[in-house]
Amino acid sequence: MIKNYFKIAWRSLWKKKAFSSLNIAGLTIGMAGAILIFAWIQNELSYDQFHTNKADLYKLWNKSVKNGDNPISCWDVTTAAVTPALQQFPEVKAVARVFWSTERLFNYGDKAITANGLDVEKPFLTMFSFPLLKGNPGHALDDIKNIVLTQQLAKKIFGNADPMDKLVRINDKDTYKVSGVMKDLPNNTQFDFEYLVSLAGNPLLKNDEKQWNSNSYNTYVQLQPGTSVEQFDKKIENIILKHDTSIAEQVFLHPISKWHLYSSFENGKIAGGKIETVRLMFVIACLILLIACINFMNMSTARSVKRAKEVGVRKVIGANRLALVKQFLTESILIAAIAGIFALIIVQLCLPSFNQLTDKQLFIDYSSPVLWSCIFGFILITGLLAGSYPAFFLSGFNPIKVLSGTFKSAVSFFSPRKLLVVIQFTVAIVLIIATLIIYKQIKYVQDRDNGYSRSDLVEHPINGDINKNYEALKNELISSGAVTAVCKTSTSVTMDGSTTSGLEWGNMDPSHRQVVFSQFATTGDFVKTVGLKMVEGRDINLVEYPADTMSVVINESTAKAIGFKNPVGQSIRAGGKPVAIVGVFKDFIIGSPYQPVGPMLVFGSKTWWYSAINFRLNPNKPVSADLKLAETIFKKYNPAYPFQYKFVDEKYNEKFHDEVRTGTLAAVFASLTIIISCLGLFGLATYMAESRSKEIGIRKVLGASVSSIIQLLTKEFVALVVIAIIIAVPIGWYAMNKWLLNYDYRIHISWPIFACSGLLAIAIAILTVSFQAGKAAIAKPVNSIKAE
Repeated sequence: MIKNYFKIAWRSLWKKKAFSSLNIAGLTIGMAGAILIFAWIQNELSYDQFHTNKADLYKLWNKSVKNGDNPISCWDVTTAAVTPALQQFPEVKAVARVFWSTERLFNYGDKAITANGLDVEKPFLTMFSFPLLKGNPGHALDDIKNIVLTQQLAKKIFGNADPMDKLVRINDKDTYKVSGVMKDLPNNTQFDFEYLVSLAGNPLLKNDEKQWNSNSYNTYVQLQPGTSVEQFDKKIENIILKHDTSIAEQVFLHPISKWHLYSSFENGKIAGGKIETVRLMFVIACLILLIACINFMNMSTARSVKRAKEVGVRKVIGANRLALVKQFLTESILIAAIAGIFALIIVQLCLPSFNQLTDKQLFIDYSSPVLWSCIFGFILITGLLAGSYPAFFLSGFNPIKVLSGTFKSAVSFFSPRKLLVVIQFTVAIVLIIATLIIYKQIKYVQDRDNGYSRSDLVEHPINGDINKNYEALKNELISSGAVTAVCKTSTSVTMDGSTTSGLEWGNMDPSHRQVVFSQFATTGDFVKTVGLKMVEGRDINLVEYPADTMSVVINESTAKAIGFKNPVGQSIRAGGKPVAIVGVFKDFIIGSPYQPVGPMLVFGSKTWWYSAINFRLNPNKPVSADLKLAETIFKKYNPAYPFQYKFVDEKYNEKFHDEVRTGTLAAVFASLTIIISCLGLFGLATYMAESRSKEIGIRKVLGASVSSIIQLLTKEFVALVVIAIIIAVPIGWYAMNKWLLNYDYRIHISWPIFACSGLLAIAIAILTVSFQAGKAAIAKPVNSIKAE
């Protein structure tokens, strides 16, 4: 019986090739889009879930202590001093501090390669399941001159030779021995490194372990199995206050299962994060698939008139309704299976572009039995969902009416088919609204005054001999005319890389102890080079003012936080030492451009650890000429290293990548829903033309013009789209208003967005329906009314 069902189904599909092609095309597009999204979702949900110890792994976070009406803020960078204190608790099995990613130069033979890696503590390799192909994870970082390389970096440096125990020169001064080769990192981990070295060899650690108010490390904790994290959090929350009462901060553990998806906190509580995008993408995938199924239903029921006699004959010769339902469901499952095959082909072809769009490395493992089980289940569910309504609709025809010629399918304004089209276009319009609002929000933030001049500002990492030759390098860069200003900074001016708290000043409100300050260090010319605007006072300059090693310049937000009306000339205490305020500059953005600028301190120092040299190119000369001359000078004073410049405006624009990616995905999936919805409209237009063919013929005989008939058929579909617009506008406003609440700096949703979305939907609907309406309008009336 099943075999017979498939035979009849295949015969029916083959007989109506054009109709079948449209039906399969709609399902193929919907299934391909859904499969790509589900692959992305699976990857997001699997982040760092491969670690053997995942049930006991946590990241240490800080949070400010609530005082008065001040909200609690949370951040995941901690002080180095907290680790020895944590190791005293019996619940702690292991702790590992990690210093931020550092680029180093590797020399081996005639090869010179730069790579980014991490300074980690020895337990890191046993806490996390990054498998070593060579070496012992428990002892690979026993020596501070040991290094673990990933497969890819080992191959770059040593080719096909065995890298174990080989010596490689790093930063043109230190020699490290390769003690392990790690399997390349999977694409579903938040960690990003090409090598690991021992944190014990970092010269900053010894001093940082004495300071409780400086946050520069990520701290990872592995608890003993069975430990209650809630109870342990209570034991350690005031560990910082116990050691330094001036720092109003607490700590808590964040589980590995939530690192990637739940990284957003509001007032000290988890408020979401990327999980919101995952949920949104899941809803979009389901909607795309639903729209494809709706399209199938509309196309199938549009053929109701032509299949009515087939149903009537089958019932007369003994077929019951259940048998007919099975027959039509078999047809839909067969179509879903064919569409599934084409969808997999499209997915495979589109996967490289989709990976580029999402910045992923997704792949389909066709050897996995689980995958094929999911695919078969996916096809079956899609087939049943798409075919359910047509099966029960077609099988319900009255054979007497059908065979006597009195059967007529209803042309009600509120017919199920029209309702389904309204649903299709409602979803499409909501996605159009979302796309427009996302791009408007991105544009709004991109146009925000960031507080400094990014044009012609260039950043270069401080490596090799740059620190030693800095003054000579700076002077020659300026005297050559290639640049107009140069400065050193502790971190990139585009990132909030280091924070401090516990500062004191005269007449300080006790609630201000919890204020967290972003901090930079410079040797001078910071304001001039970065292009900041001074409000009062002057810049740091250690050459003209040697005492500036005990001075600081602050931004306007800091002046407001500490409550000084005339801050220049006054002092604050940082690290227990008095520091004089010599200048105030206008706020500039270093963190998220979607959030307000926080308080910031720029200290003068000769001994701070510096990571970046910034220089402003001469605007009166071609950029290429400036860079070529600068490269020559850098090579003169730092010959072992390549010239590794980055334009600051390019680094700043990277802050918008996630939102741009979200907007692009919304646009892509909005386009898919529109395409599928247009196929649905085409199906309904076909149905309308068939069901009203005699009416159209009579109207033409009575003198109706082609344009009036086209208008007659088209206006009904425009009415459906208008209804969809009325439904979509409040849904789109609510959803996008909620999305915008994630950003402090955001647009206000205005009516032109909804008007533009609605007009676009109406135009698409008219273009889609006009073809079929025109075809019906120019048909000879004799063909439609001759049966009368």
